[in-house]
Amino acid sequence: MRIDKYLWSTRYFKTRNMGTEACKKGHVQVNGQVVKPSREVYPMDTIKVRKNQINYELTVLDIPKSRVSAKLVAIYRKDTTPAAAFEQQEMQKYSKEYYRKKGTGRPTKKDRRDIEDYLEDPEDSEENSGANDA
Repeated sequence: MRIDKYLWSTRYFKTRNMGTEACKKGHVQVNGQVVKPSREVYPMDTIKVRKNQINYELTVLDIPKSRVSAKLVAIYRKDTTPAAAFEQQEMQKYSKEYYRKKGTGRPTKKDRRDIEDYLEDPEDSEENSGANDA
């Protein structure tokens, strides 16, 4: 079975085209070699897939006939991804929050109005309100 079709049938990618694109970009390795989408996979091959900044590692146990349900995926592959890969993703998530807090950066519409109200001269507002009374 082709590697792009295998990754699609074992639910690593939502569409087969996404699997093909990952192979073309060099995000898929079979037995340590970057492969084309047409590369055949066989039982006991080791596959490394980079997806969402995580390097997944899996071993092919069997070849499915077509796309399988999520419950049956474990029959066809063994996930050997180290836990450190997922911990690294959590650390990246926290580091992003540390460097850029929500609400910083470009002001929202509400922030801009608050700034304009703060910077408005009190004399101008008194003159405008006095003109309305006359």
